[in-house]
Amino acid sequence: MTTIFDSPLLIFPGQGSQYRGIGKDLFDAFDTVRHLYEEANDTLGYDLARLSFEDPEDQIHLTRYTQPVLLTHAIACLRIFNEQTDYSVNPKASAGHSLGEYSALVAAGALKFADALRLVNERGRLMSELGEGEMEALPLALEDARKFAEQHYCAVAACNLPDQTVVGGKATDLNSLVEAFEEQFPGKRSSRLKTEGAFHTFYMIGAALEFRTALENTVWQSPSMSVLSNTTGRFHDPNPDGIRAALFSQLFNPVLWHANLVYAAEQGCRTVIEFGGGIGKGETPAEKKPNLAGIVKKTFRRHDNPPKYVSIINEETLAQAVAQLESHG
Repeated sequence: MTTIFDSPLLIFPGQGSQYRGIGKDLFDAFDTVRHLYEEANDTLGYDLARLSFEDPEDQIHLTRYTQPVLLTHAIACLRIFNEQTDYSVNPKASAGHSLGEYSALVAAGALKFADALRLVNERGRLMSELGEGEMEALPLALEDARKFAEQHYCAVAACNLPDQTVVGGKATDLNSLVEAFEEQFPGKRSSRLKTEGAFHTFYMIGAALEFRTALENTVWQSPSMSVLSNTTGRFHDPNPDGIRAALFSQLFNPVLWHANLVYAAEQGCRTVIEFGGGIGKGETPAEKKPNLAGIVKKTFRRHDNPPKYVSIINEETLAQAVAQLESHG
């Protein structure tokens, strides 16, 4: 089978792409996916499959549960894609937005799935219990948003596009920041995000200090492909110690997602393949849309030769991607 997915970058979304029913279609269709969820249940000591598919106690949007749910779904999508395509797609690099960086490291062989699951389970618990604050998305460039943040005891949490930056801080400080922003830019509007804390800011330092032990007690390998770091915007040092330290810092430093995508393209990635998650008003997996598609397309819309974009987030998109490969085989 000849691949049409040239020098692909594998990408994985973070929190905000979870929903009740996530993964149910793939679970029902494929033994590989069922075995993965069984492994997740055994690793975590609770029924992650039932939480993902039914969410009977309304827990899927709680950070401590969201993170294992999304990592498991992302790896399920990746594994069944590889299986269905006879491992014919050879990725050049991987990247993940925030939590998604752990899925990217599993994809690169730097972490075993079960170890990553234990890590994000602990990461989610600590972020929920020890973090504080809220987050606001601003239609501003990184440095412009940073000025507003620093004037109001807040901090930049992520830069997703040249004109889309997320800041975090206490609710009262964010309210003051938004008031100043709207006064200076009366035609623009910001939006408060639904999170349990000001992730990727100094409000997460306490969580990071506790999380360090889990990072140090986990077995790591050098990745089999380049993996992008959220904190630098460039590739991780392949040394496991460097990756471990970078993930410690990631908890309280901004996610430079726009920089990740641009750098990957500069390094020769010609296709972007997104795995896992889903957003949109529909309730079933088939009705969901990929989380990062809009950001990817806006990042490269003015490029002369933008990377090809593909998503594998449900049974339908999986079939479409496999069909594209087979039609060019």
